[in-house]
Amino acid sequence: MSEDKKMDLTEETARKWLHERGVEIQDIADLVYYLQEKYHPDLQMEECVLNVERVLSKREVQNAILTGIQLDIFAEKGLMEEPLQSIVGSDEGLYGVDEVLAFSIVNVYGSIGFTNYGYIDKMKPGILKDLNDKSSGKCHTFLDDIVGAIAAAASSRLAHRVAHTE
Repeated sequence: MSEDKKMDLTEETARKWLHERGVEIQDIADLVYYLQEKYHPDLQMEECVLNVERVLSKREVQNAILTGIQLDIFAEKGLMEEPLQSIVGSDEGLYGVDEVLAFSIVNVYGSIGFTNYGYIDKMKPGILKDLNDKSSGKCHTFLDDIVGAIAAAASSRLAHRVAHTE
């Protein structure tokens, strides 16, 4: 991100919370690379990082990050009412609201993001595997889907841009 662009409080907080929950820009860029490397043989990691940065600059994405992380923290601290506490706390498979929140991110860059998201959510490479590890004591019911969605959206953005240059 260019240093002369001033971040507002929402973007700054979203980035800070990602970092505090153990997610770095590079982790998400690695997922973008994972999704796109077979389609773009000359893909450079810098392009992946740039596309992640662009996705993170979107207000809809920042709002989803803040909402999802806040809900994860509430579940982690036992601050939700039952049965929601148990559902979110255990990342119940049929809950689905975490994926619905992630779709708000995926939607930003078109339908290819849905297929990217579905694939990466199923495979759980890189940071997604770590976020899904229930033994950490952290609740990442929303965060793993949000990170996957950011990677899927950045991957979609990258694919659209490459298509325009070919």
